[in-house]
Amino acid sequence: MTDAQDKRYDVLVLGGGAGKNIAADLARAGRSVALVEKRLVGGECPYFACMPSKSLLHSARQGETWEHAVARRDEVTRHLDDAPTAAEMAEAGVTVVRGHGRVARPGVVEVDGVEYGYTDLVIATGSEPVVPGVEGIGDVPTWTSDEALTRPELPRRLIVLGGGPVGCELSQIYAAFGTQVTLVEAADRLLASEAPFIGDVLGDVLRRTGADLRLGVGATSAERTETGLRLRLSDGNHIDADRILIAAGRRPRVADLGLERLGIEADSEKGIAVDVTCKAAVTDSGVDAGGTNVWAAGDVTGVAPYTHAANYQWRVVVSNVLGKRREADYRAVPRAVYTTPTAYAVGVSPVSATGPELMAAGYDLVNTPRATVENDDRGRVELYADRARGVLVGAAAVGLYAEEWMSEITLAIRAETPLSILTEVIHAFPTYGEAIEPALRELAERL
Repeated sequence: MTDAQDKRYDVLVLGGGAGKNIAADLARAGRSVALVEKRLVGGECPYFACMPSKSLLHSARQGETWEHAVARRDEVTRHLDDAPTAAEMAEAGVTVVRGHGRVARPGVVEVDGVEYGYTDLVIATGSEPVVPGVEGIGDVPTWTSDEALTRPELPRRLIVLGGGPVGCELSQIYAAFGTQVTLVEAADRLLASEAPFIGDVLGDVLRRTGADLRLGVGATSAERTETGLRLRLSDGNHIDADRILIAAGRRPRVADLGLERLGIEADSEKGIAVDVTCKAAVTDSGVDAGGTNVWAAGDVTGVAPYTHAANYQWRVVVSNVLGKRREADYRAVPRAVYTTPTAYAVGVSPVSATGPELMAAGYDLVNTPRATVENDDRGRVELYADRARGVLVGAAAVGLYAEEWMSEITLAIRAETPLSILTEVIHAFPTYGEAIEPALRELAERL
């Protein structure tokens, strides 16, 4: 092996998603940095997740043909060519190393037989799709979300396993382009961890698009048939289709990183535990093993599986590596599903709320003048306040452009703005943002 002293860097970053940004910022700050990436520099978001899915959703709203939508998606994802992004890294002063990196010993990472030394190590390896333990699922045609968002085929009959954010978005995409979509979700509603009305509204939206929803049932087995495949369900029914799209969630990518050599425990479900500075938690033995200069950001931390959360952690990591202490605060991380209409939640969910006593108030968007203009009968917003402190701690909405007009509520939660101030905010007319005002006034009056 090459002597690690010959290839030593101030910072070594494993993973080119959030890690790409961390590496570039640290290099611009004068640190010597190497970025290790096995797949595409840029991570999942620009090639296999956020960007292609939003492109297809946009094309569906515009009524484009599938062929045009695929061509546009491929342009958005640069035809899975990361050369421009790699060039940007080089311009920033980052050395890009292609391959799988794993810790060989404290202070050294091995990539395909070559050793690289480091002072600070950043883990940003992202996440990977979870394949459910359904009997026979490995013997039938399946796609993960990564494959569904990169392939040109339009299945005639498609089963979507999972009613979370990915399952909802992909169901709407394929149904909009004419695929016979059946969504299977073991919970009794979509987006089960969010306020119940969100799942109810999205369920109605997907049915209007043409999707068949099988809620409250699980998949038990799959088998090939002469015309495709058959998926058997826990209620005794079955579904025939051409392909299964697995959207059963994602898990942190922590396998084969060698972190145990640094005394860092990496859970396959929960990821790498980090403190408020995004420093990886170490065992007592890890202090002696050199694990105290290891940081983590993005999906691998299990904190919040969103690109915007990863981008937030990127900035926290950079500050702390440079010796400028910064603590992360996750009280107001948005959770958005970019269906039409958008589902948006932030802060505390009434489904999983613990701690303070919540007060809730809501308003139906159909009562806004903007809904009249848009000829839209869908949507609602709900706000959740801490009764004792008189501030918002959570919110949920389903509505056109909700990802835009709910941003002020995200700020209000993060800043702990008093309700007495929020009720004085003036919204432009006519906007969906006006729907927030009645809910705020109700909460303020009840306090």
